[in-house]
Amino acid sequence: MIARIWHGRTRAADAAAYREYVERTGIPDYRATPGNRGAWVLVRIEGDVAHFLTLSFWDGLDAVRAFAGEDVEKARYYDEDEKYLLEFEPTVTHYDLSGV
Repeated sequence: MIARIWHGRTRAADAAAYREYVERTGIPDYRATPGNRGAWVLVRIEGDVAHFLTLSFWDGLDAVRAFAGEDVEKARYYDEDEKYLLEFEPTVTHYDLSGV
């Protein structure tokens, strides 16, 4: 099993609106992809910045490719992300959960 983690930052004032946006767009896309074992949004406010992590679990890299495309390390963004995000991190992180 593979864990995929994406990180993004918004202004703290935009945290609630961005969380709703991610839960309406990205999270359903994760969950609708065959081989996805679940997806969640984690939010942490630090001063005037909100940190977002999307945490998703996958059967393997082929399932991740079905969601992310051939370059599984490349972050996937949505149309309105530019309205909220402070920058666009180019990559995501994957962890192997095999044997756990």
